[in-house]
Amino acid sequence: MNGPTIVCLCGSSRFKDAFDRANMEETLPGRIVLSIGTTRRSDQELLEAGDLTAEQKKGLDALHLQKVALADEVLVLNVGGYLGESTRREVARAIQLVKLVRWLEPPTLDDWTAVYANLE
Repeated sequence: MNGPTIVCLCGSSRFKDAFDRANMEETLPGRIVLSIGTTRRSDQELLEAGDLTAEQKKGLDALHLQKVALADEVLVLNVGGYLGESTRREVARAIQLVKLVRWLEPPTLDDWTAVYANLE
């Protein structure tokens, strides 16, 4: 592998602090970090405020899957053990592409079952 490791952060956009912290912790050792589009407000907050449409949300989810494909590894920000639908798809995609998957908190058997249910 040439150059810095590329890490894609995956997790619920509601965990703004976790994204900010992980971005810094991954960047300081020299990794390139790919992340969600914004940490100012969660996708759900943007949807509820009318600042994001359901179609745009689908587009953002598809874009994040592309970020997973570009990355060398994925860091799952499963704060409090939360693993949402989009994140399950992203982890499943990383597994399909044989990417290293790291977790903020140890995954449970239920987490792995949910991820593997998303494998195509």
